[in-house]
Amino acid sequence: MKRVVIPILAALSAIGLSGCLSAPFQPPTGVFAETKAPLSTEGNWTVGTKSGMASSFSVLGLFAAGDCSIAAAARNGGLKKIYHTDYEYLNVIGIWQKATVIAYGE
Repeated sequence: MKRVVIPILAALSAIGLSGCLSAPFQPPTGVFAETKAPLSTEGNWTVGTKSGMASSFSVLGLFAAGDCSIAAAARNGGLKKIYHTDYEYLNVIGIWQKATVIAYGE
């Protein structure tokens, strides 16, 4: 049994430490956290006439679902041009976490 479990745990640890399992942004953490910030500081900061949002969530750090990609936010807002993006992050005692990407454009 140890022959199987140890390599699997080592592989999962290597993937997690390589950044493959983390989001492109690192919001502040705490018992309760609700933050909003720019996802990118580069690009055109013109305020668009439309916006779109896309979210993903996690329950107890065991189950996660959703698509909070910029492409999904643009699709949800009917955007053809994206000027800039922001994110919102909510964490309630690690029980419920939600990440939302907001794309602004036209």
